[in-house]
Amino acid sequence: MSLLRVENLSKNYHVTRKLFGSATLVKANQKINLTLDEGQTLAIVGESGSGKTTLARQIIGIEKPTEGSIWLNDRKMNFRNKRDRKMRFKNIRMIFQDPYESLNPQVRIGESLDQTLRINTKLSSKQRKQKVKETLQKVGLQQEHQYRYPHMFSGGQRQRIAIARAIILEPNIIIADEPLSALDVSIQAQILNLLQSLQEEMGISFIFISHDLNVVEHIADTIMIMYNGRVVEYGNVSQIFDEPLHPYTQALFASTPVYRKRFPQFLPKTTKKNKSDQFTGCAFAERCAYCETRCESNSPHLVSTDENYQIACFRFE
Repeated sequence: MSLLRVENLSKNYHVTRKLFGSATLVKANQKINLTLDEGQTLAIVGESGSGKTTLARQIIGIEKPTEGSIWLNDRKMNFRNKRDRKMRFKNIRMIFQDPYESLNPQVRIGESLDQTLRINTKLSSKQRKQKVKETLQKVGLQQEHQYRYPHMFSGGQRQRIAIARAIILEPNIIIADEPLSALDVSIQAQILNLLQSLQEEMGISFIFISHDLNVVEHIADTIMIMYNGRVVEYGNVSQIFDEPLHPYTQALFASTPVYRKRFPQFLPKTTKKNKSDQFTGCAFAERCAYCETRCESNSPHLVSTDENYQIACFRFE
């Protein structure tokens, strides 16, 4: 049984670009399917605007899907059900990209952690104080840090605080949305090692959203490549990093200096993106070196080439 299962998840927005203008349908996510098992790390990779964070916000319950369903511990989540919202909030926690933006500047760190426990547990005041102390120690902070405000910490320390807030309820799943991108390179390795040690100690499953393929190869078990709201390639990290097959995945590797020598020098053509409400073909068609006539009029579906691998490209159907 999977901890988390997402089935045919879609999210649409109606955006009015000009005053009194007609609304444009923006398909942020289209028919997303994924599973996450205990202790597993799933990496979600794609350029800005590919729908990664929108997917995460639906999983955690911040946004309601337009279509599809989310299953947690084999229970289908109801967005309006109070019990389901509480269950999701306790079992799925999130680490945001900018730790300072996710912390209340007027609340001491200890108070912030205590409030999370007070709302979501039945622990006594004494038990909550002990839990706050233990959690700060787990993330490499001192007991006296609980009396300080967010602005009194460095970027790396703030991210440790954000991690403490995520793990204090002992969740099954943590969604880490670009948790390293706002940090200095020297601090990134420390935070990455902390996340891995917490996963081993607490058995946490991670959904790791990142642009850094080098980090993804190091920590993830499976990888999902997204482009323009769709999943284009999904499988084991070792398989995709050994031989990326989708043209967009190849472009990602070719654009990354660490992997450029390992793969053919293929970069996509730079053209404007197709409008999602007017274009019915493959979203990557105008930038693809292998584009065929059918790619411009039809959108390929994910197909399984084996038990652990899927790709959305007409070349592999």
